[in-house]
Amino acid sequence: MIGKIFWNTLLFSPVFVGVTYIVSGSAIATETTPETLAEGRKEKANVLEKIRRYSNNDIGQVNSASQLRDVSPSDWAYEALRNLVERYGCIEGYPNGTFRGNRAITRYEFAAGLNACLQEIEGLIAASADEEEGKQQQVAPEDLETLERLVQEFQAELATLGTQVDNLEERASVLEENQFSTTTQLIGEVVFGLGSVLAGEDVDEGEELDEVPVLGHRTRLELETSFTGEDLLFTRLSAGNFPQFGGVTGTPQGEIAFAEGQVTFAQGEGNDIGLEVLLYSFPITDSSEVWLLANGGAADDFADTVNFLDGDGGSGAVSVFGTRNSIYYGVGDTGIALRNELGDNLELSLGYVTSEANEPSPGNGLFNGPYSALAQLVFTPSDSFNLGLTYVHSYSQQDTGTGSDLSNFRSFTDEQFGVGAVPTSSNSYGVELSWQLSDHFVLGGWASYRNATTLSTLGGTIERGNLYIWNWAVTLAFPDLGKEGSLGGIVVGMEPRVTDSSINLPNLRDEDEDSSLHLEAFYEYHFTDNIAVTPGVIWVTDPNHDNDNDDLVIGVVRTTFTF
Repeated sequence: MIGKIFWNTLLFSPVFVGVTYIVSGSAIATETTPETLAEGRKEKANVLEKIRRYSNNDIGQVNSASQLRDVSPSDWAYEALRNLVERYGCIEGYPNGTFRGNRAITRYEFAAGLNACLQEIEGLIAASADEEEGKQQQVAPEDLETLERLVQEFQAELATLGTQVDNLEERASVLEENQFSTTTQLIGEVVFGLGSVLAGEDVDEGEELDEVPVLGHRTRLELETSFTGEDLLFTRLSAGNFPQFGGVTGTPQGEIAFAEGQVTFAQGEGNDIGLEVLLYSFPITDSSEVWLLANGGAADDFADTVNFLDGDGGSGAVSVFGTRNSIYYGVGDTGIALRNELGDNLELSLGYVTSEANEPSPGNGLFNGPYSALAQLVFTPSDSFNLGLTYVHSYSQQDTGTGSDLSNFRSFTDEQFGVGAVPTSSNSYGVELSWQLSDHFVLGGWASYRNATTLSTLGGTIERGNLYIWNWAVTLAFPDLGKEGSLGGIVVGMEPRVTDSSINLPNLRDEDEDSSLHLEAFYEYHFTDNIAVTPGVIWVTDPNHDNDNDDLVIGVVRTTFTF
C-alpha cells in the first residue's frame, strides 16, 4: 500500500514552475521562461507517466532465475542506488548516513531501499513545486532516468513489497482493534511447585521430619503502563498457596523463593489475590530515573542485584538465599528511589523505603517508623563483568528471612518479648560480583557484613550491645546448558550468621556457635519460550548454625508458565 500511495501521490503532484537541476554535484540554474516551463512540464509528465506504467503493471510471481540472485556491490544497480542514497539521504540507520557497499543484499532488501529513495525524491519534487516559498527542485534529470531503469528492473520485488506491507497493515489494524489497552501491557507468570523436605529435623523440637510432598502455586499478573513511552506504572497482583517449609523445619534456612509471602512483602495469603507491588518510575534526565514506591517496593526494583541466577523465584535459583545477596531483603516497602548513570561504566542507586508509611500513629508513618536507606554503586567495565558495592542503614528493618533465627533479630525478639519490644539500628555493607567468563559459564558471588545495635534494655532485662552478622556465597551459572535458553546453577555459601555479640540475652544464646553451609543445585530446562521445568535440591548442613541439628535436605520441582 505504501508503494501505491507513493505512486498515486507522485502522479498527481503539481508540475514545476521554477527548476534547478543538480548535475554532477554542481547547481546550474535555468532561466524561467514560458518555453522552459512547457518543456519542463512535458519532460516531467513523460517521466511520471513511465513510472506510473511500471507501478500499475499486473506483476505475477518472480519466474526468472536471474531475478532471484542477490544484488552484488559490483552490479550497476547496486552502485546506482548507493549514489542515490548518498545524494538524497534516503536510508537512515547507518552510522554515517550512507549506503554500505561492502556486502551483497537480496533483491527484496534492495527493493526496500529503492522504495525509500522513491519516497524521498517524491517529497523533494512535491516541496519544490511551491514557487511562492522560493523552493526549487533538487533532483537531477539523470537521477530520474536512473530511477526509471531501477523501477523497471525491480518491479516484481516492489510489487511484492507493497503486498507485504498491505498484509502487515491489515494485521496491525486487527491488533489495534482487539488490543488490551493502548497504554498497558499485561504480563503473567504462573509457578507450579512440587516440593518436600527429604531429610532433617525440627530444630526447635528436635523431632525428625516426615517426608510429606506438597503441591502449590504462585500466580502473578503484572500490568506495565506507560503514558509517555519513557515512564512506567507497574502493578502486580499475586496469589499463591505454596507453603514456607520454615513452619515445620523451625528455621528460614533453605526456604523456597516462590513460597507465598516469603519474597519480600507479598500481600496475598493462601489463594486470596492481593496487590503485591505498585510503583511508578519516570526519567528526570537522560541518565537519571526516579521510582515512587507505593506498595510492596523492594531493593531489586531500583538496584541491580548483580546475580545471574536472580529470577525472583520464577526462574534461576530455587531458594531465597540463592536468589540474591541477603542484604537486599531487609529493604521495603514504601518510599522513593533514584538510579543515575555516572558515565558509561558506573551506576548509582539510592533509596529510602519504610514499612509503616501508611500508619498515622506515633512511632510509625513515613519518617518515624522502621525504614531502610540504601546506596549502591555498580561498576561495569565490560558487558561480561559487574561489580556492586552496597550500603544499607536501617532502623528496625534488618531482618532478611534467611539465615539463623538470631540473625533475624527483630523477629526473634518479637517472639520472645513482644512486637517492637527491642528496636534496633544497623549498618550493612555488601559486595557483589558477576563475571561471564564464556558464553556458557558465569562466575558470581557476594559477601555482606551487618552491625546491628539494640536501642533498648527492656527495663534492664537485656544489655544494649551489638550483633555482628556475616553471609557469603559463590555462584556458578551455566547458560544454554543442553538447550538454548536453559540454565544450570550451583550455589555454595553461608546464610546470615551471628559471629559475635555483646548482647546478654537471658536463658538464650548470644551468638551462633557453629557455621552451616548452604548447598544448592538446579537445572532449568525450557521446553518452549513460555514453559520451563526446574528440578532443584537444597542441602543445609547444621541448620540454624548448630551442629546438634541434623542436616536439612529439601527437593523441589518448579514449572513456570509465562505469557
